[in-house]
Amino acid sequence: MKLDILVFGAHPDDAELGAGGTIAKEVARGKKVGIIDLTRGELGTRGTAEIRDEEAAKAAEILGVAVRENMQFADGFFVNDKNHQMEVIKMVRKYRPDVVLCNAVDDRHIDHAKGSQLVSDACFLSGLVKIDTKMEGDEQWQQPWRPRVVYHFIQWKNLEPDFVVDVSGFIEKKNEAILAYSSQFFDPKSDEPETPISSKNFIDSVTYRARDMGRLVGVEYAEGFNVERFVAVDNLDALL
Repeated sequence: MKLDILVFGAHPDDAELGAGGTIAKEVARGKKVGIIDLTRGELGTRGTAEIRDEEAAKAAEILGVAVRENMQFADGFFVNDKNHQMEVIKMVRKYRPDVVLCNAVDDRHIDHAKGSQLVSDACFLSGLVKIDTKMEGDEQWQQPWRPRVVYHFIQWKNLEPDFVVDVSGFIEKKNEAILAYSSQFFDPKSDEPETPISSKNFIDSVTYRARDMGRLVGVEYAEGFNVERFVAVDNLDALL
């Protein structure tokens, strides 16, 4: 399956929290979008990996993505080495996206920056013809493929974005997808331990953060991204 956009997240819910509005908007525009979770989030304080699997599937359905896979890397302990890079390369070559979105370049959770660099490195390596890969059970070698761009969404830390996407009209869909992870976020009836993301303040911050970013660019809601190289436009009208 050829995808237009492939979104990588270190954990289930990273894609929704960081780029849920953008994903929903691109799907509505007719783009084929997929999500790949690097881990099952098995070290999460609340819930279980099995619950997260179910929640991720529900969130994917809400967003309308074409495919969602989980690479089952070790939560908290995966590293940016050859073995992990080769597995990510296989996914990039399998789906051949033009755009890759991935974790924040710097963040509170150690997996986010690790995942960010791992995916970025793998996207570059995926374009090298002398790296041979094939999917398990497939006799055919994969063809090299390098995405045109890699963009990094913003997560816990308030990083300054290099560009923002107007997601006005899609914040409700983003929040609906996030709340599919009911085991992780605010629930006054839950007797599970409190975490930095289980407070009402955190879940409220998703909307007010998007509203504030939108305010800065003259729209209702926006999501910010960081780039690895300059963003080019055909003309000044593209910036309006």
